[in-house]
Amino acid sequence: MHLGRDAIADALYRCVLGLDTGDSALFDSAFTSTATLSMNGRVSEGLPAIHADCFDVIAKLDTTHFVTNIRINIADGGAKASMTASALGQHYRGGKGLQPDQTRLLAGGAVLG
Repeated sequence: MHLGRDAIADALYRCVLGLDTGDSALFDSAFTSTATLSMNGRVSEGLPAIHADCFDVIAKLDTTHFVTNIRINIADGGAKASMTASALGQHYRGGKGLQPDQTRLLAGGAVLG
């Protein structure tokens, strides 16, 4: 299952890189159409909801996300998988991230998917 675990971790990396670069296709490639994403108690079910709740809100900002402590559970003979990770993200208003003294939000939490 090593290759399966690598592919699942890669989905998380595609998600955060898609957010940080504003790449909608890369972000969407991280999820199946029936995926569920839970971040800090907020649950989004299905790719359209995940895209609207996460990408549409965050991608317009200047962001840098870091993920670590990835734990992957593969079940049902490889038919289902879930993952948890710790995430930390720096958020600035769009176009302002490199300007000194800008208002910012440093947020972190658990990601469940």
